[in-house]
Amino acid sequence: MTAAHLNQDEIRRHNRRNTIHTWLLIVGTGLLMAVIAWMIYGAGGIVWAALIGAFGVWSASRVSPRLVLRLYKARPLQPDELPELHDIMRKLTARADLSSVPTLHYVPSQMMNAFAVGKPEDSAIAVTDGLLRGLTLRQLAGVLAHEVSHIRSGDLKVMALADVLNRMTSFMSTFGLFGLIFSIPANLAAGMKIPWLGFVLLLAAPTLGGLLQLALSRAREYDADLDAAGLTGDPDGLASALQTLERQQGKMWESIVLPGGRSPHPSLLRSHPKTEDRVERLKALRKPGTPSILAEAVHRPPRKTIVPIISPPRIRWHKMGIWY
Repeated sequence: MTAAHLNQDEIRRHNRRNTIHTWLLIVGTGLLMAVIAWMIYGAGGIVWAALIGAFGVWSASRVSPRLVLRLYKARPLQPDELPELHDIMRKLTARADLSSVPTLHYVPSQMMNAFAVGKPEDSAIAVTDGLLRGLTLRQLAGVLAHEVSHIRSGDLKVMALADVLNRMTSFMSTFGLFGLIFSIPANLAAGMKIPWLGFVLLLAAPTLGGLLQLALSRAREYDADLDAAGLTGDPDGLASALQTLERQQGKMWESIVLPGGRSPHPSLLRSHPKTEDRVERLKALRKPGTPSILAEAVHRPPRKTIVPIISPPRIRWHKMGIWY
């Protein structure tokens, strides 16, 4: 199935909705920060907050992808290691019109995960050992396309902006809250009323900012799913990968947190949308009557992974407490 065989009306409808959601959430996060800055510092505070925010976004964009990858103990995959993935990566890069092919990195973890770092001209995609062992090549192609779409659309910069705004909002609200608390005795002695509305807003601002940031992350994930389906022409491949990830990750966390049962995860507190919602949207991209090609999938993982199977994770006591 190629991109031409996808439901173009559904693609355009999802694209418009995702774009509107993104802008509304960014504007909402910026307004929340501006209100907090104005409450504490007045009109000048808004100007300073804007300047500091711009510097923060610029600084975040200057962080080398290699620094982030080192934190995860990721190492580059050589061309002769998993050549199938390198071939998929080159094809996706050509379809996405990126100026350079994102470098593939390997993370020695049993968690099934993948993430992208960097800018379109200097980017990398990291995949874990658990992901390579647990997905078929077709599913991996959908996951890689999802990460490529994050790079192409500049999601890393958008989320860096949201993170800077949220951190500034939290810092200013905490600072303002302490200032307000310490000024209560003086205000009461002077016969002034306590600004309870401002107190509540300062108290709730970090939570509101965090919820807006999570909502923005969910909106960008929907957009990346849509773009990935266009890059591969195969929404079913990504949908199948998401369902596999949901099953495997659910089993792992349930065995740790709640053996024998499902732990609820409220939608507002998710950084990613519900898997069933993402799968439903991906399925809607197929034209009515288009036969499913799941039966044609390559039901095998790529070649043997680079390192031996690592020991299963366990709970152990560390000097900083209990670690998993």
